[in-house]
Amino acid sequence: MMIPVRCFSCGKPIGHLWEEYKEKIENGENPEKVMDELKLERYCCRRMFTAQVDIIDEINKYSRMGP
Repeated sequence: MMIPVRCFSCGKPIGHLWEEYKEKIENGENPEKVMDELKLERYCCRRMFTAQVDIIDEINKYSRMGP
C-alpha cells in the first residue's frame, strides 16, 4: 500500500520522505544510513519505513474500472 502521511505512534510527518528513501535503497545504499540522513531517529518512524510493503501495483491488477 502507500506509506502513511504520519507515523502511527508519534504523529511525525513521514510520507514526504518515502520516495527519496525508496530511490536510495534501490541504488544499493544502506537503509540505516539513509534513515539517518532523512532524520528518522525514532524507532516508531523507522518501523514505518522498514515494515512498508509496496503492493499498490498488485492491488491495481484486481481493481475494476468502469461498470
